[in-house]
Amino acid sequence: MKLKLIAALAIISATPALAFASPSCTSEAKSKWMPESAMKAKIDAMGYKVKTFEVTRNCYEIYGKYKSGNRAEVYFNPASGEIVQKGD
Repeated sequence: MKLKLIAALAIISATPALAFASPSCTSEAKSKWMPESAMKAKIDAMGYKVKTFEVTRNCYEIYGKYKSGNRAEVYFNPASGEIVQKGD
């Protein structure tokens, strides 16, 4: 029993601190989404330093840094460009 608990704690501690389940960002068809280039420009204008930009289910998601230099994981509504969820 102790061994299983130790193994479970090891897995949890190895999980990135910012990781959380992806939210539901939009129900709009992909044809109505902002082009990725437009979304990247909007994100840059918000002041984020993007390391990774990806499509996660029905969201645009970034990993990078806030203006403050803190790590950021942010989900955006790909149709409107609005922030849906962010982690510090």
